[in-house]
Order: sequence, then C-alpha cells, then structure tokens
Amino acid sequence: MAQKAMDRVDYVEFYVGSAKQWAYYHKFGLGFNIVGYSGPETGIRDRVSYLMEQGRVKVMVTNSLYPDSEISNHVRLHGDGVKDIAIRVNNLDDALNDLKERKVVKFEKPVDVKTDSGVVHRSRALTYGETVHSLIDYGEFESKLPPNFEPVEFVGTERSGVTRFDHIVGNVEDKKMDRWVDYYVDGMGFEPLISFDDKDISTEFSALRSKVVHYNNRKIVFPINEPAPGKKKSQIQEYLDYYHMPGVQHIALHTDNIVETVSKMKREGIQFQSAPDSYYEEMAKRVGKIDEDIATLKALDILVDRDDDGYLLQIFTKPTGDRPTFFYEIIQRKGAKSFGKGNFKALFQSIEKDQARRGNL
Repeated sequence: MAQKAMDRVDYVEFYVGSAKQWAYYHKFGLGFNIVGYSGPETGIRDRVSYLMEQGRVKVMVTNSLYPDSEISNHVRLHGDGVKDIAIRVNNLDDALNDLKERKVVKFEKPVDVKTDSGVVHRSRALTYGETVHSLIDYGEFESKLPPNFEPVEFVGTERSGVTRFDHIVGNVEDKKMDRWVDYYVDGMGFEPLISFDDKDISTEFSALRSKVVHYNNRKIVFPINEPAPGKKKSQIQEYLDYYHMPGVQHIALHTDNIVETVSKMKREGIQFQSAPDSYYEEMAKRVGKIDEDIATLKALDILVDRDDDGYLLQIFTKPTGDRPTFFYEIIQRKGAKSFGKGNFKALFQSIEKDQARRGNL
C-alpha cells in the first residue's frame, strides 16, 4: 500500500485574547505541560505563543502584540477560537502534488523555515470559515519544538491522563455540510465514516445533522455539523451567531481512564455539562454490562453509549471562553468506534438549558 500523504494532527492553534491565561487554563485545569514559548525574546515581534503537550496532544495558544493584525482581528470577530488544525505530512511535495491533482483545495505557496535544528517545510490549506490546515513536513528537522520556540522551564503538572486527539468537530451553515464533506473527500483524500440526520440528533426544540470523515485509518477524524430546522434555535446556529462564521466547535481528547481524568479536572475547577438523574436510571438496561460503577459515573455526569464494537464514555465541558462557542470533549473508548449517538439527546437537553439561560434557545 502506498504511503499516505498526510499522517496525523500535529497540533491545534488557538488565536486568543491572552495566551498566558489560556496556557494557565490548560496547565492547571486540563493537566497539560507548557513546553515551549515564542515571542519577542525568541525573535518574534508581533505575537506571543505557548506550546502545551499531554500525551500526543499538542495545543498552541497565540495572541497578538498589536491591535490591528490578523490575530487581533480574528479574536475581535470570533472571540477566542481555533485558527489552525495543523497536519503532519510525510512529504510536503507529495502532499501538495496530491492536492493539485484533486483540484479542489486552495493552498498557499510552500515555505522552508531554516533553523539551527534543520529545515521545516510547510504550507497552509484553507477550509471552512477562517480555519486553516498547516501542512508541516519535519523530515529535515531535529528539534522537538517548532521554529522560534524556546523550551520553558519544566514545572511539574499532575497530568489528567489525556493521550491523543480523538476527533475535531467543525460547525458550518445550514445546507453547507455536504459541500465540506466533499471538500475533504474529493479534495484531500478523506473517506466517509458515518452520518447522523436530524432524527438521530434532535430534542423537542432543536436538531442538527452531522457527517464524519476520516483519514489514514482514523488517525484524523473530522465530524462536520450543520443546523437543522426545529422549533427553536439549535446549538449549532447559536455557535454560528456568536462565532460569526463556520469554525471548530469542539475537540475530543481521548483518555484511558475517564473517571480519573474527569475527577482531576473537576478538582481543578473545570466545568462540565450535567446529565439528568433519569439518564442513569435506564443506563444498565440501555448499555448492558460495563466495567465502571454507575453511581460513580452519575456523580461525575459521565455519559455512556454502546455500539457493535463495544462501548464508550464521554463528557463535554462548558464553553472554555466567554462566548458559547468552543468546548472540549473527554472520551474513553472501550472498543466502540462510534460517537455516542445514544447520548445526543441527554447532551443537547443539557446544552439547551444553558441556551435558555442565555436567552438564545
């Protein structure tokens, strides 16, 4: 089998109002270590960035040092949010040649970033809204930190147990989902994985549609959501109203022990969506035998769903910023390959309570 042009998600970069505060949130709330810093002290005059790691998850947070810049304008319009889902490629020339042949994806002219540690080859491909995919080839680069980053003095953090990116979800406008699914399938070589219509994902008041694409045997997984008509406003439309454009709704972080991970995060003040008591009364009948104690899951508001391959456990944070836009999901898979279809109603009812309090339902 020929080698795939792309490998996996390398890191996700947020444009934010305060990189230092976002780094603090990830370090002390989510259990990341701050491993790198970039700014005026490292020769970068217009911005400050922190790089954080936990397991194979890398998150970069960046803020501008000037009031009128791409970063400042992004934050002014969208609030704090994801700008770049960077993808590690095995060979940038091969990856760009593949994109050229497919004639769908627009990308920037490649650049070579030369440093004392070697050369990084990179380009940027455009996707929904103002989101981009940096395509990065580290084949001639030896440092563990990106160019123009310096290591941060290590201060131990009690890690929460996050191991890798599970999936990254984008929200797009009504009737635009299929266009973006085709963009990834026809333009970047992804494959369709699963789809959900508004009968699968709905409550009494709101609904949405979702399709999932993946690449390289699920090393990269991108669900794409669009709002569907309902009695009231869906959470997807609320996101679009506040983000003012399509963008990344949430990032799912995988853990091998969700009870320990969520317990740690809750002790550090991370707020999660709650589930009604009635959800747990039917859990044993709905999902069958599981290893975890249901009373413990109820105390932590962790949801469970089963498919033909096993079961999964998941929970969703409240929005990480002031706008009701981006949030995190924590997920543990015990064989299950799906995305928690049986939990959609309980999750959305919880989100709708918050929407109603904001006056946006």
